[in-house]
Amino acid sequence: MKRFLVFALCALMTNTVMAELSANEKKMLEYIDHNNPQALQLLEKVVNINSGTMNFAGVRKVADVLIPEFEKLGFSARFEDGSAFNRAGHLIAELHGGNGPKLLLIGHLDTVFAANSPFQHFELLENNRAKGPGIADMKGGNIIILQALGALKAAGELNDMNILVVMTGDEELSGRPLALSKKALIDGAKWADISLGFENGDGNPKTANISRRGSVDWELSLSGVASHSSQIFKEQIGAGAIYEAARILNRFYEELRSEELLTFNPGRIMGGTDVEHNKATNSGSTFGKNNVVAQSTIVTGDIRAISLQQLERVKTKMHAIVAEHLPKTTGELVIGEGYPPMAPTDGNKILLSLFSQISEELGYGSVEAVNPLNAGAADVSFTSEYVDMALDGLGMSGSAGHTVNETGDLSTLSLQAKRAAILLNRLKYR
Repeated sequence: MKRFLVFALCALMTNTVMAELSANEKKMLEYIDHNNPQALQLLEKVVNINSGTMNFAGVRKVADVLIPEFEKLGFSARFEDGSAFNRAGHLIAELHGGNGPKLLLIGHLDTVFAANSPFQHFELLENNRAKGPGIADMKGGNIIILQALGALKAAGELNDMNILVVMTGDEELSGRPLALSKKALIDGAKWADISLGFENGDGNPKTANISRRGSVDWELSLSGVASHSSQIFKEQIGAGAIYEAARILNRFYEELRSEELLTFNPGRIMGGTDVEHNKATNSGSTFGKNNVVAQSTIVTGDIRAISLQQLERVKTKMHAIVAEHLPKTTGELVIGEGYPPMAPTDGNKILLSLFSQISEELGYGSVEAVNPLNAGAADVSFTSEYVDMALDGLGMSGSAGHTVNETGDLSTLSLQAKRAAILLNRLKYR
């Protein structure tokens, strides 16, 4: 199916340009309007459960609230233990009805707010807004998934669909190794034809994500010959580790910043006679004297690339620059694991066009792609290598995410649920 899905979706769009909603689609909208008060109550309930990533009991408690909701819709739902990657685990819900493309819907249970955070509760505000930990990022998106699926069931369209829902418990602070912590997502993507992420995107319901840059960490470790500073640059002493770090960073700056949509940042540097680096706390200590040639330097940073091809090209350049070496210095560059990029593929663009067309039919206006420079990494990125098309940012809009002022726009709960329900229905009849 994967070979033909993009072409089939093009044909679907051609045949449904500004089409009238079907009778079943109208039933979906009626269901969402009627059920919106219950959806808001469920949102408030899960927001009031602290589920900071490392609060394993809280993450599991959110899953325990949501699993019965999926079971009511006919899904087989379970909690997959995450002890192998030192996290709570993931919610997995499956429905295998046999018709239409295989759809992977992505959410996450965890937030950035630890169990001892002062920000713990849902608070209703004026203008149909509410504050609460994770309300927009992304407990609102999880409720939108349930609302859209409930609407499909109410219209008699759900039971014969093929849908896998993965709500991870470690999106905000991924467990390691990633091969284990993201296995449910990757396995789901290998099964699926299309992945849809219900993150809140850039907080604007007029946009969605067809691309997200990845985020990969790197560490540069350099060594020189310690000596009295009066001997620096002599043949047997060389340049020292700090000069070597300066050479490499300057070359990185000169040769990498021309890459479109790439950002590259050295975030921490430590150098001197002795360097101690605490990776767990992102800190360290150094000892050195002005009259001693630096023996050690450590630099850490990240790379954010728009595609796997760009990332590999940049990694090759970086390794080549490091390998040149100033006299009497040595160095090693280690590029770690991280979030892969979600490239702006043709399939993703077609999926956005269909979503935008549906939005216009519903009277909400067109939807444009988020600039990838404004889009951080997200779980959907782990699926993009394997599916024909992917789209993210379908969750509830909000602002001030990751802060104690995080606010959700409650009016977008039903808006996004309606758009998602119609999208899922039309994908069924690709």
